[in-house]
Amino acid sequence: MYDIIVIGGGHAGCEAALAPSRMGLKTLLITANIEKIAHMPCNPSIGGPAKGIVVREIDALGGEMGINTDKSHIQMRLLNTGKGPGVQALRAQADKVDYPKNMQETLLNQKNLTVLEHMVEDLIVENKVIKGVVIDQHKKYYARKVILTAGTYMQAKIMISSETWSSGPDNEKPSENLSDNLRRLGFKTMRLKTGTPPRVAINSVDFNKTEIQPGDMEYHAFSFDTTDYKPLDEQVPCYLTYTDDRTHEIIMNNLNKSSMYGAIEKIESKGPRYCPSIEDKIVRFSDKPRHQIFLEPESIHIPEIYVQGFSTSLPKEVQDEMIHTIKGLENCEIVRYAYAIEYDAINPTHLWPTLESKKIKGLYFAGQVNGTSGYEEAAGQGLMAGINAALDIKEKPPLILKRNEAYIGVMIDDLVTKGTHEPYRLLTSRAEYRLLLRHDNADIRLREYGYQVGLIDEKRYAKFRKKIENIEEEKKRLGSIRISPTQEVNDYLKSIHSSPLKDGITPLRLLKRPEMTYEHLMALLNEDAVLSKEEIQQIEIQVKYEGYIRKMKSQVDKMNKLEERTIPQDINYDEISNLAIEARQKLKQIRPLTLGQAQRISGVNPSDISILMIYLDTYSRRRKESVI
Repeated sequence: MYDIIVIGGGHAGCEAALAPSRMGLKTLLITANIEKIAHMPCNPSIGGPAKGIVVREIDALGGEMGINTDKSHIQMRLLNTGKGPGVQALRAQADKVDYPKNMQETLLNQKNLTVLEHMVEDLIVENKVIKGVVIDQHKKYYARKVILTAGTYMQAKIMISSETWSSGPDNEKPSENLSDNLRRLGFKTMRLKTGTPPRVAINSVDFNKTEIQPGDMEYHAFSFDTTDYKPLDEQVPCYLTYTDDRTHEIIMNNLNKSSMYGAIEKIESKGPRYCPSIEDKIVRFSDKPRHQIFLEPESIHIPEIYVQGFSTSLPKEVQDEMIHTIKGLENCEIVRYAYAIEYDAINPTHLWPTLESKKIKGLYFAGQVNGTSGYEEAAGQGLMAGINAALDIKEKPPLILKRNEAYIGVMIDDLVTKGTHEPYRLLTSRAEYRLLLRHDNADIRLREYGYQVGLIDEKRYAKFRKKIENIEEEKKRLGSIRISPTQEVNDYLKSIHSSPLKDGITPLRLLKRPEMTYEHLMALLNEDAVLSKEEIQQIEIQVKYEGYIRKMKSQVDKMNKLEERTIPQDINYDEISNLAIEARQKLKQIRPLTLGQAQRISGVNPSDISILMIYLDTYSRRRKESVI
């Protein structure tokens, strides 16, 4: 008997198992292959736009992905440094061998966590309440909660042109029975597909014909607690090259042989819109003369290059022909051919915002089984499912992150409110409050939650509180002193291309100038900086973007008024006259918890929200009168 059983050892499963075990609950992780825990079957990178911010959020809450990436990466870069802080994010090239190895070591040494190598075949459900799982050989394990993180393994099928076979990623054993049993329990499933590009031998690539893409020559970390950095000169570069007319011609001449593109047979599964196959790119963007191809080393232990941007399911002989048209790859040797993979996922509108199932109490879902794509999205869901399952056992309120609090909150709200018909990927454009959801302030937004649920210990929390105290005290100090318009001051301002002062001004106000930095203020004040780089960055962003941030927080306050209006779950939407038919159907299906969530449901219009608000007022009065 366990408190929580986690099914699957992918990126969602790792976080889902670590969180409750660290919260003191007896946890069991069941995975088909222990050596494949935290495996990276596709691109061995962590982070990128929006995704990198999710990794920082996971770390702020007490998750493991950021810590593990800092230990396991071979290159790291801060993206979009020429743009505003709202879209900056870290991206690391993780080592495909070291990353899973380090995560496995963490899991196997975690107190309260048992790891078992088996395949789960069925769920034990009694009166619509989860009781445990059935593994192969019909052995049963019981638990108070179960978190299903089956990834892309449920009835998975690999496709290379007309050649297909049942398999999970990298020819791992698929789960053949689990999705059938989920459908038997009333869950709707959908077929999704994704793909991976070929890998080529590193010594067969002519890098002289490509553009080098080195890592940043300054220290970065996903975790707010990382202090031991890898040497910068040990970073491994990536390389950039391009397709050309010859590549496109070969692809167009062989489109009828592509299973990814859907020409071999009638394939109903939807592929990732924002990470399309090379066939999709050539057809959808036929006006482009070339497409970027990134050559990314997978590991310092494996002499292979990941050909990013070249995902395909064309026949092997066609893959050979078209890859040899790319500069630098004319004589390359493909050591593993590209393939497409098709798999079952559930409809995420079957879930509450806690990621608990609406149909089976105590059953949670996280990761690509919910229709998402990407390691980071999976890990974020796994962490939240693990936290909420544990909080429910402890009889504490759930942790539901709002859209203005975290990209994780945006993602989960999108999934459970709008659903998805294709592999969902987080983008900065999905977040309406992205200036608030920055890479730099993830700990300020979320570390308090991590501490409250028990995933951030006293030492880490004290370090965080000291950081906040330092920032606030320095802002207060800079707002209480003045800089006079002396000749020396104005000469310095002129040297940094800033306009001279006519009157005295506080350093805090002077920092609002776009060209002004905290370092400039220290020079003007003849002081040495004593704050950390992160503390200085926070002061600069909070001061320079104060007006924008205030305006956005005002919008959040208005939205939160709708979020505070809860909708009783026993409400009968058929009783509400004048609701549009589509709105009535969607409200009955999703059963939103608040007016704010109802407003975001596709097909529910502002007029429907007004009608619902009026009905709720009447409903509330009737309930009060009945109590009296």
